[in-house]
Order: sequence, then structure tokens, then C-alpha cells
Amino acid sequence: MRKGTNHEELDSTSLSFPPFLLLSSNRDSPFAPISTFSLLFNMTNIHLAALRQLKGSCPFLNAATPKQLRSLSTAPALHCPIVGPALEQAAGGPLPSGSTRSYSTATQQQIPEAHRQQAHAVPNAQKADAKPLVADASKGKNVAPGFNYEQFYGAELDKKHKDKSYRYFNNINRLAAKFPIAHTAKTTDEVTVWCSNDYLGMSKSPVVVETMKRTLTKYGCGAGGTRNIAGNHSLHLALEDELASLHRKPAALVFSSCYVANDATLATLGSKLPGCVYFSDASNHASMIEGIKHSKATKEIWQHNNMADLEAKLSKYPKETPKIIAFESVYSMCGSVAPIAEICDLAEKYGALTFLDEVHAVGMYGPRGAGVAEHLDFEAHVAAGDSSDAIPGSVMDRVDIITGTLGKAYGGLGGYIAGSADLVDLVRSYAPGFIFTTSLPPAIVAGAQAAIAYQKECIGDRRLQHLNTRSLKAELEKRGLPVVPGPSHIIPVLVGDAALAKAASDTLLLNHGIYVQSINWPTVPVGSERLRITPTPGHTAEQQEHLLNSIDAVFNKLKLKRVADWTAEGGHVSGVGMSNNSVEPVWNDEQLGLLDGTAPEMLSDGRKSGIEMEAVGVAMNRFNKLLGKSKFKAEEFSITFDKPVGGKVAQASA
Repeated sequence: MRKGTNHEELDSTSLSFPPFLLLSSNRDSPFAPISTFSLLFNMTNIHLAALRQLKGSCPFLNAATPKQLRSLSTAPALHCPIVGPALEQAAGGPLPSGSTRSYSTATQQQIPEAHRQQAHAVPNAQKADAKPLVADASKGKNVAPGFNYEQFYGAELDKKHKDKSYRYFNNINRLAAKFPIAHTAKTTDEVTVWCSNDYLGMSKSPVVVETMKRTLTKYGCGAGGTRNIAGNHSLHLALEDELASLHRKPAALVFSSCYVANDATLATLGSKLPGCVYFSDASNHASMIEGIKHSKATKEIWQHNNMADLEAKLSKYPKETPKIIAFESVYSMCGSVAPIAEICDLAEKYGALTFLDEVHAVGMYGPRGAGVAEHLDFEAHVAAGDSSDAIPGSVMDRVDIITGTLGKAYGGLGGYIAGSADLVDLVRSYAPGFIFTTSLPPAIVAGAQAAIAYQKECIGDRRLQHLNTRSLKAELEKRGLPVVPGPSHIIPVLVGDAALAKAASDTLLLNHGIYVQSINWPTVPVGSERLRITPTPGHTAEQQEHLLNSIDAVFNKLKLKRVADWTAEGGHVSGVGMSNNSVEPVWNDEQLGLLDGTAPEMLSDGRKSGIEMEAVGVAMNRFNKLLGKSKFKAEEFSITFDKPVGGKVAQASA
């Protein structure tokens, strides 16, 4: 029996349990105040409609009458491997052998198998430790002896449950016309999303949506093959040119995701460069770790953002030895930012290439959204405008390989690398992760280019996102809530316990209509579990106030540690509760427009987010040759707009 979640919202292909059926039934749980499962069998006002949802999946409940549903402790239900153990637990009876006090979150597909393998609930069933049957003469069936695969799968999953690292997927359906609102499994149940990586709301942008619609109508859905076989579209080539221009590099290459881009590129380079040594930041993303592993090259792991440790490891190898320093600009779970210029200094000193992952930075930093490397030479890049030429000596020019995503700030799907022409061609020619996979659909590619082109011209979205981040961080800190210090747009709120972090996330969703995902090991170290919050330009002042009040209430309810508590314990390794943990944000007041009065204001009182019409024109013109001239007009678009303000910005209802 799989351990349950406090509120799991399952999609239409899964069993739709009401939230109270999915609460932990552990009467010793610290979440007992929200654990109402045991009351199900004693209350007269049972949620019959919710229980009936079980009937199509469970042979015991399928034949049950409404009266029987009110008394599920009858004998037939007790033999059900899904409901039976939970009934005994709720009644305070003995636990079935080998089971735990928790409820199943089995999907529609998993439940028939559970009934077939009801070893823990049905008498005379084969036990896990029983010898495999060679033949069953009574039924004329032969059962081949050998490795018990299902038992192995279950044991591995049990490990995840025991160390609290098992992942539960919430059913969150973000609504384009109501951004940042989403509905759950039930379309009438709406929540505010505060943890999406759609940082700028570009997934619902009229520019992106309209471009994708036009592309879909003309070219259909799929790409038709790999890039080598019928899947190399003019739109793919145009997107790669756009990305190369964004980073002022000679070339770029698009992948199905940035996980694949990182894995394929690092694996290819490490295996081709003779005697290559990788120097990997200790906090690097799994895609980079796997790429380095797949390369089978020597690796050195250096302490996160620690230049002394990096140099000590670089100095162990001759300058002639091929080396690659792999790191990220913005680390998505802690919000820290790499000292890119200093890393480039060490790379030049010791003869190493630099591999910079800008996944959580593209679209979010720099005057054109090229990332933190661009942002570090802000004025120089403003002056250079939309030129594709490199700015010699700039940080972005000094970085050898830049990778990014189309699936976060740009609101779409896919990943890419940018670098020298020969480097990109080498990866294109040798990387299996690029060669042997179907290319991205034309509509996805066109939407991504539209988003990039628009954001290159529109600094307002980035500014407002970072202003909203500043505001929310400041308000959380006023309430003594433990924000992990960092200079980026990521707001981690420390909990420090896996079960409590999940309980906090569940309570916010169930009781407050707020979705903030809990982050546990292995994404973050054990003891550093947290809630990860990412404001967007689309969040309103009213939504922020509701979030603050809700988090405050949840911290009180679950008795979670605040800053004062961490300080009393000597502080947390993340920096919470430690002295001198102040961090300057990447965006300064001048860059945000706070000094000259051009800074945008947080949405409030029903005011809607806007689009910059000049940027719309630039983005739409990218597709004139392939799609024809756009007839896009704000007031005629399928998402309703108000009249233009000042002739440039239209207020969108989405």
C-alpha cells in the first residue's frame, strides 16, 4: 500500500478522491488537526458523491448501495486491498502485516493490479517472502521462477516513502485568461499559483498564442521527424538564429528540452575532448550531473560558488589538459547567483572552457533578457541594441557555452545551446540526444521565437517581476518568516523538514486556495526542505496580501520555525537566522526604473496586465515571410483587451 498525501488532486485518468480520503490516518501525526480520514466512518454527513467516484474502480464498492456506502466497515470492503486496510486503521484496529497507517493514492490504472495482487489483504494470497510457484496444477498455469520484479519495484518505492522523498503530483491546470489562477481536478475549484516557472506569464501572451495558432493552421501539429529526416523546418532555423543573436554568439542549436541540451552537450564534449576534466559546482542541476557522468570524463566537484575551492582544484591539472567549468547563473532552489566574471577569470588562467546554464535567467535578466551574463554589462548591452555582434571583453562574450530553456520565462517548451559555430556543429553532428529524437513541433518553435523577440523589446515584464519579488520578500521578512537570502527572483521559505514542508503546501492548497510546491530531497539537502515561491508580473497586490496572511497562518498552525527560532539555534546552513546574511539583488534601483520614475507598478484594484504594442509589432514581423503579415489587433484578439493606453500599451484581461 502506497503512503498517501494530504490532498492529492488526481487528473481525469486517475481516481478522484475527495481531499479527506487522502489525509494521513496516523493518529500520532503532527498533522492530526487536518487528518479527518478516521472521521469518515463515524460522521452522518458522509460525502456520498465523492465516495461514488470510487465505485467504477473498486469491485467491492461497485456493487454497494448508498446505505452500504454509509457503513463501509462491512465485510466486503474489508477485503479490498485499497479500502480494507484503511478501514481497519480508521477503526483503530490492528494494522495489516507489513502495512503502514496511510491511505493509497493509487491511480485508475494501478487499482486493478492492486486487486489482483492483494497479498496483504486477502487470505491465502502469496506473501512477498514466499517461494515462487513453478506450477499451479489446479488452474493449469505455469509460473516461471526468477527475479521478483514487482517486489523490487515496491521495495524501491518504499524507500522513497520512508525518507519522505516520494513525489506527489498535484493536478494544476493554469488558466490563460485568468493568469495566475488555475483549477484543480474539479474545474470549479480554483487556486492561485505562486510557484510556476512561467515567470513572466508568456505562456498566455497574445503574441505567443496568436503566432502559434497561425503556425498550427498552416503547418499542422508535428514536425514530422528528426532534424535529419523531414523535421528541419524554416522555423527551427529562424529560432536558432534568434537565440544566437540574443546571446551575441555565432550559432545556436535547439533541443527538445534543456535537460537534453545539457546532458547531450556535456556528454559529447567530455567524451570527445582527450583527457577532459569537468569542474562541476556542487549545486548543479541533475541534467548537468548526468551529462558529465555520461561523458565518463574525470570530474572535480567544487563547493558551491566557492572560488578558492574551484581554483585549488583547477591548479591540480596542467594548463594543456582540456577542462570545462560547468555552472549555473541562477540556482533555482536556493536563489543564489554565480560569480560569472570571477569564474571566467579562473577559466582563462587555467585554460578551461566555461559552460553556463542560464535556464532560470533567460528572459529574466539583462536589458534584452539574455540572462545574468548580459546583465553584468547592462549599459553596454543597452547601447549595442539588437545587434548580433559580440561585445568584446563583456562577460557574455567571455563565456564559451551558454545553455537556456524556452520553457520557463519564455513560456513554451525546449532548450538550446549557444556558442561558436564549430562547437555547435560538433554537438549537432555527434550528440545522440539531438540526432535521434523528433524535433519540436513548428507551432512550439514559432511561439518560442515570438516570446524571445517580444521580450528583447519589452523590459517592463522583467522589471515588474523583480519589483514584485522585492515587495514579497520584504513583507515575508517583516512577519519573521524564514526567507533564504538570495539576490535573484526565487523566494525559498525554509521549513527544514520534509513532512512538515508537504503539510504546509497541502494546507495552503486545501484551506487557502494557494498552490506553492514543497521542495524536498534530493532536490534540496535533507533538513533544508522549503516552499519555493516565484512571483510574476501578473500577481496582484490583493493576491500577495492573501498569500502573506495564509503562510503566516500555516506557520502558526503547524508550529513551523520562524527566523527567531533558527537564530536561537545558531542559524541554518542556508543563511536563515545568521548574522550578515544581507544580499544585494541583481537588479539595482536604476535598472528597475525606480530612479527615473519609469518603474511599473504592481497590479491592483482590478487593473489588468498590459502588452507593449511596439514590441508586438517587432515580434509579429519576424513571421511575415512564412505566415504572412499579421492582422493582430488588440481589440480584436480572442483574449479581450481594453483600449490602448498612450498608444503603446494595451491592457489585457489575461
